[in-house]
Amino acid sequence: MRYTKNWKDYELIDCSDGERLERWGDIILVRPDPQVIWKTPKTNPLWKKANAYYSRSKTGGGHWDVRSKMPDFWSINYGDLKFNIKTMGFKHTGLFPEQAVNWDYTREIIKNANRPVKVLNLFAYTGGATIACLSENAHVVHVDASKGMTAWAKENAVTSELSDRSVRWIVDDCIKFVQREIRRGNKYDIIIMDPPSYGRGPGGEVWKLEDEVYNFVELCSELLYEDSLMMLINSYTTGLSSSVMEYILGAVVKKKFGGKVTSSEIGLPVTDTGMVLPCGASAFWQK
Repeated sequence: MRYTKNWKDYELIDCSDGERLERWGDIILVRPDPQVIWKTPKTNPLWKKANAYYSRSKTGGGHWDVRSKMPDFWSINYGDLKFNIKTMGFKHTGLFPEQAVNWDYTREIIKNANRPVKVLNLFAYTGGATIACLSENAHVVHVDASKGMTAWAKENAVTSELSDRSVRWIVDDCIKFVQREIRRGNKYDIIIMDPPSYGRGPGGEVWKLEDEVYNFVELCSELLYEDSLMMLINSYTTGLSSSVMEYILGAVVKKKFGGKVTSSEIGLPVTDTGMVLPCGASAFWQK
């Protein structure tokens, strides 16, 4: 499992009985996590002193129960990167801290390229990967179907003092955008994708990742060229393992361009236990 030890402003303090105890800067949150099926004792006193708890509803969804004063939003740093955080619907905070290990990996690829690098970030959310790539002076095309999430990503670029870098912010359906880019003849050095498990397109089309990922990888491979550097797929879908995504990249991208494919789970170290919580899976193609 891959994970970073470089977080200072984020900490997974403990996890038990379907919940995480986390520190986001100076704010302590308790959030649900379906991966946490063990019921170890919650001995850390911060379990009872968190600023806010996310409670799930039996009828679906849930709400934040704020127990002590906290800001509407605040910022945390990951090295030279800075992100705006807030408690939002469905337990989220606007950042997936386990992705930092992929940001680091991608930054190294860009650094070592020794040439201008063009990145396509699909399903780009609030722009964690976008900000990381901009920090290395890559040109980034950031695509997400949510206007609100794209606005948040722009704010993160400003907060990280990277808003003057070369970036296009695109609010669009990712599949339709890729299809148009193919028709335009555009190519990219790096493609990053973090697609949702389920979703709906603008015309009500249902997206289910297991059913769509192979065809989408095939489509995106049309935007690579012989000297492209990397394609990264990240997944939080339980039924889509890292090795399955590795196989898809091997069957499509490696077959077409050579190179190598690798995959692994990604996770977060847990302070109180010294163990690592699995948080998703990533697969890479590299030339």
